[in-house]
Amino acid sequence: MTSDRTQHDESTGGGAESPRPRVRFRRLPSSRGIPLPERATPHAAGYDIRSAEEAVLAPGEIRLVPTGLMMELPEGVECQVRPRSGLAVRHGITLPNSPGTIDPDYRGEVGVILINHGQEPFVIRRGDRVAQMVVHRVCRVVWAVCGELSRTERGDGGFGHTR
Repeated sequence: MTSDRTQHDESTGGGAESPRPRVRFRRLPSSRGIPLPERATPHAAGYDIRSAEEAVLAPGEIRLVPTGLMMELPEGVECQVRPRSGLAVRHGITLPNSPGTIDPDYRGEVGVILINHGQEPFVIRRGDRVAQMVVHRVCRVVWAVCGELSRTERGDGGFGHTR
């Protein structure tokens, strides 16, 4: 374990059926010395992920920020990449595709797509926390076409219907 907030294990095993699915990581050379994703507090839902390189994000610019990590999610699990609220409120830095989804069959480097909605250039340093990852179990469904749907009190009301 690297901290009392997040458990890290270099061994194999686990899976979606385990109470705590095991997510395996492979470090690329660019991630050496950078912590694995970790929660900032014991009850945080998201695991902060860090930049593996330095960059300057100009106002309005969109950039793919590498993390230097490849991951293997167990079957039946997805990982959502989400913005960090502090970066959004203080600097206008967010993710244009939020939440980004990492599927369990993806094996490439995890990248974070950032956009600067702020008025000033934003400096990203190697090791800066740039996003957070939230892991979820995925429900597999069967799509069924039918002639009618069951009725509800809400019906087809949407897009501001419940003011």
